[in-house]
Amino acid sequence: MSLMEKIRNDMKEAMKSKEKERLSTIRMLISEIKKRQIDSGKEFDDNDILRVIKSMVKSREDSVKAYKEGGREDLAEKEQKEIDVLKSYLPEQLSEKEIEKIVEEAIKESGAVSVRDMGKVMKIVMAKYGSQVDGKVVNRIVKEKLAT
Repeated sequence: MSLMEKIRNDMKEAMKSKEKERLSTIRMLISEIKKRQIDSGKEFDDNDILRVIKSMVKSREDSVKAYKEGGREDLAEKEQKEIDVLKSYLPEQLSEKEIEKIVEEAIKESGAVSVRDMGKVMKIVMAKYGSQVDGKVVNRIVKEKLAT
């Protein structure tokens, strides 16, 4: 079953069980996927959909931070619930220790020796593990490893 089929099935389940917040988030996700498909002019595969979900999660995390700073806990809580629904479609994220090992292997594989070679390492890691890692964490670890 493709990721899009799973999302549509989850929408039907949310309708049947009358989970309004979950249903709303899933509908918003489907709408965003369709919008981006139209903009790009191509049908999305699972990797494209995962990128959409990741970007939606990131924007909501930024909103949660802003709402909390502004004292709007009610809105922050709503955004957090949406994040939880969206994250249920993302694969399990790797730990920092696992990412460190992956980065070390990528450094060896690419022959990187300084921070200037960071792009080579990032390209290898993100190509193999893109949906399982946070790009910011990978970036930070690569910088640390290449700076020493």
